[in-house]
Amino acid sequence: MSTPVGADPAVVGPYLATALGDQRWRQVTVELIAAGMSNLTYVVTPEGGSADDAVILRRPPTGAVLATAHDMEREHRVISALGGTAVPVPRTLHLCTDTAVLGAPFYVMEKVTGVHVVDALPPGYADEPEQRRAIGDGLVDVLVDLHAVDPASVGLADFGRPEGFTARQVRRWSKQWDATRDRDRPAMDALAARLAETVPTTQRSGIVHGDYRLDNCLLDPGVPGRIRAVLDWEMSTLGDPLTDIGMLFVYWPEAGEDPPAVQSAVTALPGFPTRQEIAERYADRSGMDLGELSWYVGFAYFKFAAIVAGIVARSKAGAMAGKDTSGYADRIDGCVERGRAALDGGAI
Repeated sequence: MSTPVGADPAVVGPYLATALGDQRWRQVTVELIAAGMSNLTYVVTPEGGSADDAVILRRPPTGAVLATAHDMEREHRVISALGGTAVPVPRTLHLCTDTAVLGAPFYVMEKVTGVHVVDALPPGYADEPEQRRAIGDGLVDVLVDLHAVDPASVGLADFGRPEGFTARQVRRWSKQWDATRDRDRPAMDALAARLAETVPTTQRSGIVHGDYRLDNCLLDPGVPGRIRAVLDWEMSTLGDPLTDIGMLFVYWPEAGEDPPAVQSAVTALPGFPTRQEIAERYADRSGMDLGELSWYVGFAYFKFAAIVAGIVARSKAGAMAGKDTSGYADRIDGCVERGRAALDGGAI
């Protein structure tokens, strides 16, 4: 078996044996999970152990060009803090901040058994429309639970600066775009300017995931509507909860729409709630006014376009650990157009 980039088993094994106080970790196998285009995720299994014995190791991409976007300590901190809340998260096991070990900070958490939906539902899973509806409803309900958590009550009072969050987010992702732009894209710059000029007033602040979507969750194998774990917290902070709804909509195509610019068309299958129904359920359960939803969806498309540009830049720098990023640059203009359309009232 070839040595995975960024997590040499000969290093990971002895380190975990000491860190976890268990010598069975001295010899391990390490497998890089294919899904994901940012932080690297590995399954680590002790020699002779089964899948039930495995743990998950997370680290930044090798040679990251925007290191501040891959903060392992923050990701470890928010998952650990949410462990005792209604938000389903994996149990964290260890954080390593010594870059001499793997060349970057990393953390280890339990491996949650669940169904990971990316391009399609697994055969025989959620075949009934009612089950697909339950998945959509479950995603909304977990998001409401997250936004209802009092940051101070879980030790996250200083996890971000909620004042001026949305305006700062526009500036941040505009800078990210400037740092990784692949070529001149006037429409992207125009969208950034329009977003900056029309920032809505934040109704309330809370813990935001930053990249909330179906394929960042693990579903219960037996009960599709139950979320077993929410993953990929690298963009989480304190801010405007409606930014999470905006991002969820980016990943929620409906039946009859053109092929989405991003992700898969799973949510276009019969039974999944529409974006309108998601908005109504979230508003009803959270008590928030979604009158400015168009801005949040427009911003989410802009943010996603900037993320894609970052992936393209990391790929050119050789920092994507062999992942196929062909065609990613072609997605940027489509995202920008959808962002503009959202601001014009086409968010739902």
